[in-house]
Amino acid sequence: MTINRKKMATKLFLHLILILVSISMIFPFLWMISTSLKSLDQVFLIPPIWIPKPLQWKNYLNAWNALPFGNAYLNSLKIALICVIGQLITCSMAAYALAKINFRGKNMIFIAFLATMMIPSQVTMIPTFILYKYIGWIDTHLPLTVPWVLFSAFGVFLIRQFILTLPKELDEAAIIDGANHFVIYTKIILPLIVPVLATLAIFTFMSSWNNFLGPLIYLNSPEKYTVPLLLAQFKGIYITDWTLLMAASTIAIVPVLIVYLLGQRYIIESIALTGIKS
Repeated sequence: MTINRKKMATKLFLHLILILVSISMIFPFLWMISTSLKSLDQVFLIPPIWIPKPLQWKNYLNAWNALPFGNAYLNSLKIALICVIGQLITCSMAAYALAKINFRGKNMIFIAFLATMMIPSQVTMIPTFILYKYIGWIDTHLPLTVPWVLFSAFGVFLIRQFILTLPKELDEAAIIDGANHFVIYTKIILPLIVPVLATLAIFTFMSSWNNFLGPLIYLNSPEKYTVPLLLAQFKGIYITDWTLLMAASTIAIVPVLIVYLLGQRYIIESIALTGIKS
C-alpha cells in the first residue's frame, strides 16, 4: 500500500512538472494571439488583458495589406516544398546505401557525414557567401534550396538508423528472387520507412519555413523575400506596431501548424518503431 502511494505521488509530481512546462511553452503562443487582437494602447497594460474588448480583427487585414505578404508566402512555400521533396529523395537513397549496401569506406563516409553536424554554420558562412557570389547565386533562391536538397547529414543519419531496424530477411528474400538494389529500395524499403520520411519532412518544412538568417544574407530584392524576412520589416527603428507584428506572426505560423498537426502522429510512430528489432 505504501509503495503504491509512493508511485502515485511520484506520478502526480511528474504530471505537475509536465503541466507547468506545458503552460510555459504555450504562454508565448497565447500572448501572440491575444496581442494580435488588441488595439495598440492595450498591448502593455498592467495587469494584462488576455481577451481584449473589442476584438481587433482588422489587425489581420491591415498586417496582410501592409506588406506583400502573399508574394512572401509563395516564396516560402516554394522553397520549403523544394527542400522537403529533395531531402526525402536524396537522404533516403544515401541512407539506404549506407545501411544496406556493403562497399569499401562505407563507415568512413558515414563518420564524415556525422562530423559535418559538429561544424557550426557560422564557421562556413563567409566562405559559402563568397562561393555563391562567385557563381552568381546571390539574390536568388538557389542558396536556400540547392544545399538543402543535396546534403543533409541529419536526414541521412535519421533514416539510416531507421532502416537498420528493419529485418534483414526482407531484402535477403528479395535478392534471392532476383531483385536489384533499386527494386529493393523502391518496392520494399520506401513503403516501410514512411513514418521516418514523414518525420523528416516535418522537420525540414519547419526549418526551411522559419529560416531567417539564410534569406537575410542572400536576398536583396523585396519581391524575393520570404515570410520571416518580411516579418522583420514590421519592427521599426523607433517604434514597433506590436499588434500588426503579432497578427502577421500568427498568419505566418499557420502552414507550420497545419503540417505539424497532419504529420505529428508519424513522429510518435517512427520513434516507437525505431525500437523494434528483427
